Amino acid sequence: MDEKRETIGNLIKKGNRSSGSAAIGNTCIAIVKGAAFALTGSGSMFATMMHSIADAVNQMFVFTGSVLAEKRPTRRFPDGFGRVINLFCMVAVIVVTVMAYETMLEGFHLLKHPAEESSGYWINVLVLVMSIAVDGFVWVRAMNEVLHEARVDAKGLGKLTVSLKNVKRAAPPTRLVYYEDLVATTGGLLAMIAVLVTALTNFHLLDGITSILIAFMMIGVAFRVGYDNMVGLIGVAAPPEIEDKVAKIIFDEPQVTDIFQMRILQEGRYYHIEGLIELRRGLSLADADDIKFKVRDKLLADPHISDVTLGILEDNGVRNWVPQHE
Repeated sequence: MDEKRETIGNLIKKGNRSSGSAAIGNTCIAIVKGAAFALTGSGSMFATMMHSIADAVNQMFVFTGSVLAEKRPTRRFPDGFGRVINLFCMVAVIVVTVMAYETMLEGFHLLKHPAEESSGYWINVLVLVMSIAVDGFVWVRAMNEVLHEARVDAKGLGKLTVSLKNVKRAAPPTRLVYYEDLVATTGGLLAMIAVLVTALTNFHLLDGITSILIAFMMIGVAFRVGYDNMVGLIGVAAPPEIEDKVAKIIFDEPQVTDIFQMRILQEGRYYHIEGLIELRRGLSLADADDIKFKVRDKLLADPHISDVTLGILEDNGVRNWVPQHE
């Protein structure tokens, strides 16, 4: 019983922090935006409210999936549960798509029947300023998670460009939070512009235009996240940087002369390694086994490598190993 409680607690601790904190933040934002929409009837506020609801639901799904993905392999599921997170992210894609459809309908409705007055626009402005601050904070945290998981360093404004370049190397839940809060922050800025313009000018059509733009951004997130997770469900090779790192660890062993073949499969934020390594001629079977286990233990010391299966061969005198980037 104690072991079960400890296991559940450890799983929750290992869950994706970005998605967990984002789910709580977006739930609070969605409630405040809903109250602002009820008071003002702003179409832009409706669009950004729907986006926040979609984000909150998605990120709660994704956090739950990230917790379940940390379960240890069982006899029935010997490869573990890493791809569970991809299934949960696919559910999140459906939620985003439905919310984007509703937002687009509201946008077209506002184009046909634009609001004549924008009462209480200052309420919307205050709520949107708060929303942009919270979404921006969550996005920066997701940005840092991307850099951490991709194992790259950046400072200041450089984090934006470096994280955009390396976001594909992050875990599925981190990618989803990153994309969603990027769109949420941008959408909040667009909505605030629309609220101010429609309140201070006669250009009331901007309310509907902004809603449609936010809907298209939501569809873009759904497509990007859906594609990434479809690839993850099929199974995708690790990026060249990871392959190079693994190869370096293997070649650091003096008795290893070559890598005959190697496959590194990425599953969520974990990697599965299978390979055949060539050892110096003349080694005894016992010594060769010791070297194999030594290399395997060095690879497993990396927290992102979940399992390693290595075979050993005697050096055949031919160079077999060719990195991906070559």
